[in-house]
Amino acid sequence: MKEYELTVLIHPDLEADIEKPLAKVRDIVTKAGGEIVKEDNWGKKKLAYSIKREDFAVYVYMDVKLPATAPLKISNTLNITEEVLRYLLVSVDEKGRALIAEDKKRAA
Repeated sequence: MKEYELTVLIHPDLEADIEKPLAKVRDIVTKAGGEIVKEDNWGKKKLAYSIKREDFAVYVYMDVKLPATAPLKISNTLNITEEVLRYLLVSVDEKGRALIAEDKKRAA
């Protein structure tokens, strides 16, 4: 399984009950055969430009492990999910992560 970073922008009106749309996103990832390693809710932030007439969104970042066929399934499902304004699913650069960890070690 390959490591990916998934960032999801959730509709701002759902901030009060954020657990429902998050459960839906988690379910999409696990049904595609993936596993969520880490999840981080960045909170409600202003968008650089309006998306579907919204100026704010709730940002949620996830580190996920996915099999080869899962990214396409997840992308297709998130495209038609109403709670999700936008998403970004990218593969992790292992060399870049190693360099960042090395820099942190030097700084400490």
